Amino acid sequence: MNKIKLGLPSKGRLKEDAINFFQSKKLIIKNSFGERNYFFNIEGKNEVEGIFLQAKEIIERINDGTLDMGVSGLDLLKEFPEVYSENVKIFQKLSFGFADLVVAVPKDWLDVQNMADLEEVSFEFREKYGRRMRVATKYPNLTETFFLSKGVSQFRVVASLGATESYPFTGSAELITDIASTGSTLKANNLRIVNDGNILKSSACLFVSKKFQKNNFLKNLK
Repeated sequence: MNKIKLGLPSKGRLKEDAINFFQSKKLIIKNSFGERNYFFNIEGKNEVEGIFLQAKEIIERINDGTLDMGVSGLDLLKEFPEVYSENVKIFQKLSFGFADLVVAVPKDWLDVQNMADLEEVSFEFREKYGRRMRVATKYPNLTETFFLSKGVSQFRVVASLGATESYPFTGSAELITDIASTGSTLKANNLRIVNDGNILKSSACLFVSKKFQKNNFLKNLK
């Protein structure tokens, strides 16, 4: 019998919450190979083979068929090309991992309250500096699609390698898009969310591969 391959996030709050979700369904995650090992089992469920992975990799592995199911963020699925959604199906939206992908500008950009203001300022910026405004983000595809849908075309995406909130204050970008749950990190870094700058409402989801949608194991998780 082929084993059911399950991926869970390898670190942080998402890992803890995912383990607790399975526990609430009386499915106990056992890392019996040692804390530093990435593999795990589910107590009493020999048909399941688990692995801890980065949340983004879980989406990639479900898409390519090397995982049957896993817990990851909706934001990560939506950032991948649309074809991924044909193979990676949302089995269940979970009650944790809530966050919004938002557009944030420095607090002192008083002329920018909404995306229409940003469009206007972007043209002025290009005229004044001879280049497009830079938007630092870990979500280039979602950012570009959203900006263009709002009529903002005079921008350039800069890939963030971490601490995205710092980019406007190190001369690396003029504004950012980032995941925010409470907005407190943005405020602490002198940034504010543009009024209509909510790109995506995200949460953790239990994803399954297209071929795995009707497996009996999933009945345990409803």
